[in-house]
Amino acid sequence: MPVGLSHLQALEPLAVALAIGLLIGLERGWERREMPEGRRAAGLRTFGIIGLLGGVAVELGTPWMLAAVALVVGLFVALGYWRESEVDKDVSLTTAITSMLTLCLGALAATGNLTAAASSAVVVTLLLSFKPELHGILRRLERAEMLATLRLLLISVVLLPVLPDHGFGPWAAFNPYRIWWLVVLVAGVSYVGYFAVKLLGERRGTLASGFFGGLVSSTAVTLNLSREAADSGHGINLLSAGVAVGAAMMFPRMLVIVGVVAPALALQLIWPLGAAFVASAAAAAWYATRHSDRERSQDQPHADPGNPLDLRTALEFGVVLAIIMVLSRGAIVWMGDRGLYLLAAISGLVDVDAISLSVATMSVHGHVSLGVAARTTLIAAGVNTLLKPALSMFVGGPHIALRVLKAALAATIAGAAAYAAVAY
Repeated sequence: MPVGLSHLQALEPLAVALAIGLLIGLERGWERREMPEGRRAAGLRTFGIIGLLGGVAVELGTPWMLAAVALVVGLFVALGYWRESEVDKDVSLTTAITSMLTLCLGALAATGNLTAAASSAVVVTLLLSFKPELHGILRRLERAEMLATLRLLLISVVLLPVLPDHGFGPWAAFNPYRIWWLVVLVAGVSYVGYFAVKLLGERRGTLASGFFGGLVSSTAVTLNLSREAADSGHGINLLSAGVAVGAAMMFPRMLVIVGVVAPALALQLIWPLGAAFVASAAAAAWYATRHSDRERSQDQPHADPGNPLDLRTALEFGVVLAIIMVLSRGAIVWMGDRGLYLLAAISGLVDVDAISLSVATMSVHGHVSLGVAARTTLIAAGVNTLLKPALSMFVGGPHIALRVLKAALAATIAGAAAYAAVAY
């Protein structure tokens, strides 16, 4: 390796350490640009030097050097904080703490962790820059919303990882981890939908909730919006549009899942699933238009988005799902292996992604033909689509269930007609 190139590589960690300091210093300097010269504890140059100092301390290779440098920098930062507090009584510790973090990130870069150090510096700079927006969120955040956020983190981050991911009970059909994951999913859709409605308004928020929720679980969207229909009693067309949007997003999601594993099977499914998507999306547009024409005057000007985290509906869904899982496994055991079609119909009552991925893998390995795999996938999609009106009836009542049924029938008929046209 040429000597000049080796020298450049040796300087790279120090260059990153300096860049980290300059990046954070740029934000800190801009934030305090109105203050008179000499009254700012740290700015662009100071932060750049602090970052470089952290890198140099590590490069010197002495174990105690970084600790000594951190102590000296900490003393100077404390002195600067004291000077600013003499002039302005409302002084934040943010700059002081950021100075020490810049020193640490410069040291991290010098150890060779360039990506981690640079990425952390960018995130820190973004956090510092978003001060008005973050403080605005805190001012608008209600206690119920904060508690809902903590509950969602509790059931997802704390409880979910400790649950066993294997079967229990009859036929080992009861899997606590997978069932609780779907409980978290339903609760998460409710949480996202609440803030979508609050931030975007009832009309756009409901449709956005259906769109993004449908990318994960159209069943969860159906349960959440049907529950809102039962609670509010108004805006049924708009909520039905949200359900139809969520149902529509299931079809391209299936195409993506199948296409990753078996592109040839995805080509077989593109017309029927595409037709079902178009029909469901058209139903959503129709209901949304009827809401704007006939129901807007009946809606409250500032409708209450409701409960930020509907754990009750999520837990009820978990119980129903556990029962269906056990009954589905029992049906297969009692009736024997009658083929993938029966399995698809049973699986469609719970989830379409698992059966779609399974038959896609089987088709790639030649265990089933593309035609059988396509029909199996479509049966699961049709059963799952026609299940949504029943769920809406159970949770939301006949008014929203009738509208969901019309959208489901339109999607099912369109998909079946497209498949018949292509197959024959």
